Amino acid sequence: MTALSVNINKIALLRNSRGRDFPNLVEFSKKLISLGVDGITVHPREDERHITKKDAVELGRLLSGNPAVEFNVEGYPSEAFLTLVEQIKPAQCTLVPDSPQQLTSDHGWDLETEGEFVRDVCVRLNRAGIRSAIFIDPEINQIKRVPDTKAARVELYTERYAATFNTPSHEEVFERYKAAACEAQRLGIGVNAGHDLDLHNLPKFLTISDVLEVSIGHVLTIECIEQGMASVIGRYLEICASSGRSRT
Repeated sequence: MTALSVNINKIALLRNSRGRDFPNLVEFSKKLISLGVDGITVHPREDERHITKKDAVELGRLLSGNPAVEFNVEGYPSEAFLTLVEQIKPAQCTLVPDSPQQLTSDHGWDLETEGEFVRDVCVRLNRAGIRSAIFIDPEINQIKRVPDTKAARVELYTERYAATFNTPSHEEVFERYKAAACEAQRLGIGVNAGHDLDLHNLPKFLTISDVLEVSIGHVLTIECIEQGMASVIGRYLEICASSGRSRT
């Protein structure tokens, strides 16, 4: 079974737009947990446009007492970010190569030029007892370099998969993701996935064997508004359960 981790950045953005603590992220996360999600994901940025450092600490405190639900903190590994992660000690830290100015993550690491930097960060996280994951495009040449970084997992950046869904080019794109996932697994690297996955395109993606986790936020939030939170979370969990992977 594939684990479902819900990214709550958009909930934080809604809260921040009103200048008050509503919705409260801890209480909102408790609702998600009660509905059966496997994890909570946050992506704190320097400008705190959505998730703040205070949010990350409070959510870390909540989830440290619930070993059945993993906390995934993702972001660019600046010294300030890494210090925060080491303070929180989430189950997983996903390294993303985005700049402070980016609206959202839009590419994976180039391990040919950035591999040494990524390796130093992964070693630091591993020593702290935090599972390291790196955001990466579905390119075989990049996947082959992952073992040198000492990362435990990759998170495949799935924007291209989502953008081509139900188009003539989709099958070729899907096969590229499948090949990348298989190569990572052959090398002993766990596979996560995320970015623009939704109720319509996720079932096909999870025909790829042994995807450990999907992290979904933006579209899931919109689907919850349109269809109701309990219904949407329930449908995602059904899709993940049908992937045939027992969580490890």
